[in-house]
Amino acid sequence: MSTWLLPENIADVLPSEARKIEELRRRLLDRFRAYGYEMVMPPMLEYLESLLTSGGSDLNLRTFKLVDQMSGRTLGLRADITPQVARIDAHLLNRQGVTRLCYAGNVLHTRPRGLYATREQIQIGAEIYGHAGLEADLEIQQLMLDALRLAGLAKVRLDLCHAGVLSALIANEPKAVALGEALYDALAGKDVPRLDELTADLTPATRDALRVLPTLYGDASVLAEARARLPATPEIARALDDLAFLAAQVDGAEVMIDLADLRGYAYHSSVMFSAYVDGVPNAVARGGRYDKVGEAYGRARPATGFSLDLREVARISPVEARSSAILAPWQHDEALRASVVALRDAGEVVIQALPGHDHDLDEFACDRVLVERNGAWVVEPRS
Repeated sequence: MSTWLLPENIADVLPSEARKIEELRRRLLDRFRAYGYEMVMPPMLEYLESLLTSGGSDLNLRTFKLVDQMSGRTLGLRADITPQVARIDAHLLNRQGVTRLCYAGNVLHTRPRGLYATREQIQIGAEIYGHAGLEADLEIQQLMLDALRLAGLAKVRLDLCHAGVLSALIANEPKAVALGEALYDALAGKDVPRLDELTADLTPATRDALRVLPTLYGDASVLAEARARLPATPEIARALDDLAFLAAQVDGAEVMIDLADLRGYAYHSSVMFSAYVDGVPNAVARGGRYDKVGEAYGRARPATGFSLDLREVARISPVEARSSAILAPWQHDEALRASVVALRDAGEVVIQALPGHDHDLDEFACDRVLVERNGAWVVEPRS
């Protein structure tokens, strides 16, 4: 086997792509900071039980495991940063009020999510802890839409769902509770034959309500249909009220309701949302409320957040990241050296062309040149 081959669905990030990813990372983190989010940097490696506090079997299957030679315990390479941030909020910061945290880092998956998807994503996201009201959900959704706008993605569609609907439908039927994970898989995949099979032995009321969920998709008017066709329980009424409020408040995106879009259901406890753009079949960002994640760390707190894969967003983003640079000659000249240092300190990219390599500048747009005029080094447009 060739020593330069990489594992399947693992790839190097080359300069042009890396520059675009870094440009987007800086834009998004700057926007998070403008909202008051503090950055944290959790480790790539943790004890396995800490990484798998929630998320169901899907997160477990996606997590690489290995044995720690120092402790003998099983470690995991993170497949998701969200549980780590919840641990930091609950166990390390331990603040009483609202806490806003953000992050950006690599995650590893044992299997790709799609045929051409990478197993090493760059996950970037933001989380709010400590506020149970819909104001926090609205802020995090707006921040996500801001992030996608800064990435140059137009015509964003925001799909809203609510984990409380499924929870309320199955809560009083043990058979349905036992099928919970299989049910949400079938609903998330709109697998109607599988859903029919799973619900065959349930009570008629529960069976019929579950089978109607995949049809409850459309604009905000579908909420009226949901109220008419789903059981009129207080829990379902509250969930639909929450979705109606958020749908009316969203700015900058088309809003759709999809009561079967339950990907990540094992995480979420309430409102869930996904962002889609034209020409991309899968969601480019996902989020929602997950108030129970902190329980495993001894401190359950209201929490909502979102994340996206920066590599995927960079792939579809129209943002240009080709650097503008100044071309400088290579000479043993103190004045030239001082000029180059001053320009770089001012934030300019200055490339000194090594002897015999004046034209090796494929990755940069050298639109200016540093030239000597009357004993002084000055920057001029490059002809």
